[in-house]
Order: sequence, then structure tokens, then C-alpha cells
Amino acid sequence: MDRSDAQAALSVMLIVSDAEAAVRWYQAALGAGLLWDLGGVAGLELGGAPFFLHEVVPGKGHERSPAEAGFTTTRIEVFVAVPDELIARAAQAGATDVEESTAYETPQGTHRQGGFTDPFGHRWSVGDRAPLEQFRR
Repeated sequence: MDRSDAQAALSVMLIVSDAEAAVRWYQAALGAGLLWDLGGVAGLELGGAPFFLHEVVPGKGHERSPAEAGFTTTRIEVFVAVPDELIARAAQAGATDVEESTAYETPQGTHRQGGFTDPFGHRWSVGDRAPLEQFRR
């Protein structure tokens, strides 16, 4: 790997039908903090992990929201201390396809993971931090 890649950061930008409504939902449902809001484009963070929203731009067919396209091909993975708390909070705020966390055996040990679909069509998997532990050694 080229050393210039050592400082690379990766985030996600979610295409949504209504950025203002999405900002409100992610703040209420997930406890996300607002980094900035340009009206139609916003930066949020969840436990220090940034993610971004971009409202659908008419005529940009290659950037449709999952709700508009009828499906999603990306799953957002979130690692938290207690997955069921975040899943329950999202469910109370209107998330659908809610799955409580289940224990899975992995090379890193037991991993609990569940998930939900947000009102904008994005699928979220919420798990504990077990898979990340190998990177902290």
C-alpha cells in the first residue's frame, strides 16, 4: 500500500428524497449530531463517525434514493456498545424491517448484530464492536 493511503478516510453519502426531513430523523432516531447543513446537503456524525446526506437532484438518474429506485445495494454498518438500544430507538422513530440483534460466532468471538431500514430506504446493520477489536491490537 502506498503510504499516502495510510491517512485515507472512508465515509458514506446517503441519497435521500428530503434532506431536511432526513436530518431530523437521523438526529431523533439515532442521536446523530449535525456537523453542517447546506440545505439539501448535510454532514452528520454518529459517535464520532461522519456520514453525509444529499437530496435527490432532479435529472441525475444515477443518484436516486433507495425509496425512488425501489431497492438499495448498500448496507450501512454501525458498531456500538449496545446494539439493541440503537435498534429500539430507530424502531420507535419509524424504522421498518427491524431485526433485534442476534449472536453470531466469528473469528473474533461472539458478535451481536441486528438492523433496520430507515424511512428513506437505507438498510442499517447495528452490531457490537467485536469485529473491530482485531484492529485495536
